[in-house]
Formats: sequence, structure tokens, C-alpha cells
Amino acid sequence: MELNRIKEVLGERGIKQTWLAEKLGKSFNMVNAYVCNRKQPSLETLNRISELLQVDMKDLIVDKNENKK
Repeated sequence: MELNRIKEVLGERGIKQTWLAEKLGKSFNMVNAYVCNRKQPSLETLNRISELLQVDMKDLIVDKNENKK
């Protein structure tokens, strides 16, 4: 079940997971778990990701209601 759109936003921006991991001070494996929706970042980490990617935090979260349309 997808809960975040980090992978899509990284792709749209042409940013690699290794760059994000370095900026967050987290391992590549942890960031990859976020990107693949195996693990969800804390709100604090999600906020930092949104700042780094220059997007609104809500743009990183999957809207369950949109899937029902």
C-alpha cells in the first residue's frame, strides 16, 4: 500500500535517492525504504524531505480519496 509519493517527486525533480540520503543524514537503505513504501518517515523527516525537495509536505502524501475517483 502506497502512503507516500517520495519516489514520484524524486523522479519529477531528477533527484537521486543517494543525494536525499546524504542531505537527510540517513543511510541509503533507510531512504530507499521510504521511497519504496516499506517504511514511512516520521513527520519531522517528511517535513525535512519536503523542504529539500521544495514541495509542500502534503504533496508527498498519497490522498486516499483520489484513488476512489
